[in-house]
This record gives sequence, C-alpha cells and structure tokens, in this order.
Amino acid sequence: MPDAPPHQLCAIAVMAKAPQPGRAKTRLVPPLTSDEAACMGAAFLRDVTDNLACAAQAAPIRCYAAYAPAGSESLLTPHLAPATRMVLADGSLLVPDRVRGFGRSLLQAATSLLARGYGAAALLNSDSPTLPTALLRQAATALTAAGDRVVLGPAEDGGYYLIGMKAPHAHLFADVAWSTEAVAEQTRARACELGLELVELEPWYDVDDSAALRRLVREVAAGSSGYAAPFTAAVVAQLRLADRLADPVAACG
Repeated sequence: MPDAPPHQLCAIAVMAKAPQPGRAKTRLVPPLTSDEAACMGAAFLRDVTDNLACAAQAAPIRCYAAYAPAGSESLLTPHLAPATRMVLADGSLLVPDRVRGFGRSLLQAATSLLARGYGAAALLNSDSPTLPTALLRQAATALTAAGDRVVLGPAEDGGYYLIGMKAPHAHLFADVAWSTEAVAEQTRARACELGLELVELEPWYDVDDSAALRRLVREVAAGSSGYAAPFTAAVVAQLRLADRLADPVAACG
C-alpha cells in the first residue's frame, strides 16, 4: 500500500503537540502531575502513530503528524512512529471567517495534505491510544472509494476522534462549538448542508479527563478491546496508576 501513488492513498494525520510539562494533557492534572501528564502524552503519541502505521500495512494510508507551532518538529519527532511525515497545522492558513479556533488547524492540515496530491485526507486525535486499528482501515477504505463523502469517527463525549474528506470543505469546520458535546452533531449538519454522503465509524472514547483516564487504566489492566497501546500500558504501570486511581468504595467491596 505505501508504494501506491498519492492519488490512490488517504493521508491520515494525527493532530499532535510536543509533550512538554505544563502544555501537554493539562486536563489530566490532577490526578497526574504536569510531568506525568507529559509522559502520558508522549506515550499516546507513540501508540497512536504506531497504530496508524499498523493500519497502513493493510490499507491505503500514508501516515502524518499535523503539528504546531512551527519550529517544534524536533520536540515532536522522537515521540512518533518511524517514517511518520510532518505537516504544519498552526492555524496560519487563510480560511473563511466562520472557521475559528481548532477548526483552523484542522482545515489547514486537510488542505495541505490534499494539496500534496492525496486522494483523501483524514485528521485523527492523539487522545485515543486504544482505538481499534480496524477503524482506521475502514476510514481509509471509505475515503479512497469513488465519490465524494465525509467519514466521521464520533467520540463518546460528543466530539469526534477522526474526520476525513476528499476535498477541503471549509464548511465542515464553520461555526462549530469546539470542545463541547455539540461538535459531532454540528459536523453532521455541515455535511448535510454540503449534500455530502456521511459514513460514520464505531464510536470510541477520548482520554481527556480524569474519568476517561481511569477507564483507560481499567482497560489496560483487563486487556484492551482495541489497540494494545504498549507505550501507554508501560507508563500506566510505571506510574502505578491502577493503585493510585483505584475507586476507594470499590476497593472496600
């Protein structure tokens, strides 16, 4: 698959930020310290990009990290799977006024990837280290089939973990209330307004608060139903999170 010409491939970019203390996974502080949250963020990045590389072995995928700010590549590269390519997504691209906030970075990444000749582009979050690999393959397969469409991977909190498209439809990111439970529903509405077919993947969850972190720790302990996320599992063990985050009521029976 990786040897195919770009127009036959779907470029999937992980929305990535260098895992620096005080700037990475800050919503996990507490229960984690800033240093621990950065360590967890680094593990997430490696697992998500490794997972993407695994999907690319059996699907028409080219692997990317979409990063910001410009000049931070050297801080990010050590935490990515080998051969992960880079694309800037700092929101500096000129976009319609109604595309604001995080939507500017998403649209910039999609536009830049499609400008490189790829037949489709998808944007993937870095907060779902156990996302099943099959969902990434399904997204790429749907996006490289004939016809225009949007692929959406809804998150259980009302956002989405993946959005894919075959053209840089700015309207998909217009007037979206980012970081709220309305994001996925508003995105569905934008796709409908554009008259685009919408393909939805199985929902999954983001690890972006203490409750989701506890869920991740339980999932790792039980054996993930999705991707094994070995780097994340190693950090969970190193930080003894199963003990530290245990429910005291449950522990007392």
